[in-house]
Amino acid sequence: MNRQLIAPLLAAVCLAVATTATAQPPASSQQQPAAAAADPAATLIKQGQQLLREGRHDGALEAFVAAADKAPAKTAVRSTAEMQAGVVLDLLGRYAEARKRFAQAIDAAPSNTEKDRATRAMAMSYAFERNCDGAAGYAGPLYERNLASGAFFDAGEVANELARVCLESNSLDQAAIWYKRGYDAGLKELDLKPARRDLWEFRWEHAQARLAARRGQAGEARRHVEAAKAALDKGTNPEQAPFFPYLVGYVAFYTGDLVTATAELQKANQNDPFIICLLAQAYEKQGDKARADELYRKVLTSNAHNPTNAYARPLAKQKLGMK
Repeated sequence: MNRQLIAPLLAAVCLAVATTATAQPPASSQQQPAAAAADPAATLIKQGQQLLREGRHDGALEAFVAAADKAPAKTAVRSTAEMQAGVVLDLLGRYAEARKRFAQAIDAAPSNTEKDRATRAMAMSYAFERNCDGAAGYAGPLYERNLASGAFFDAGEVANELARVCLESNSLDQAAIWYKRGYDAGLKELDLKPARRDLWEFRWEHAQARLAARRGQAGEARRHVEAAKAALDKGTNPEQAPFFPYLVGYVAFYTGDLVTATAELQKANQNDPFIICLLAQAYEKQGDKARADELYRKVLTSNAHNPTNAYARPLAKQKLGMK
């Protein structure tokens, strides 16, 4: 509480004025406008986030850059503003500029948690260019730090995310290595519950099925699909069920069964840009360019900064003849 509030409150206590409590607004209500006025960077970040939700990328970028310029160095606000600017630049296809922003976000981060968040975003920036090695340069050390600190689930998550980036970058051997590291890390979790073990089994079989499909090993891919279904059928991870038709559709697409691919991918999450993009390619290969282009345009409505959009957005822009 500031001195201007303290003085009248002390005087009121000394005089035992009964109306002080009702006449004096709560301190928190007085401090909120002052705090908002004192933090224009945070206000600009909120504006930028709203503009991004509306798909107004240029305006969002302008707001985030202005927020970064106003925020004090080595603060969470500064790190967030820089990182958000980097995200928009990736969506715009300005990857080199994006990485400069992510580097500044990492440098500005005041805590390990925020630094790790910015580091993961930097790794994802390379995914937009399908650069497995570039992504590994940032995600790899983050995986090692989580592993060393005993955060095994987090280590597994980072490794799996990187593996997917490598898979869709056509670096299949690297993808296989990182999926195995993710699986092994996940199983090291202390007091591992059966449901968590089943989750990692499902993810592991899911990954191996996709890898086999990409290598043209249809029989091997189907065997892993069946194993993934067996893990899912245990019923311990029902939230994973939507990922199964995506798996069947993915395997069918890469093993040349376009009819099955189309049918299964239509059952999967229609808000996932990767799935939409894969479905668009299936339609395109079957000669339905109008439907494919409709789906490619839908991909471009996503502002996600994750492996699904990192793969889908650049491809959709290419298919639609956009820079």
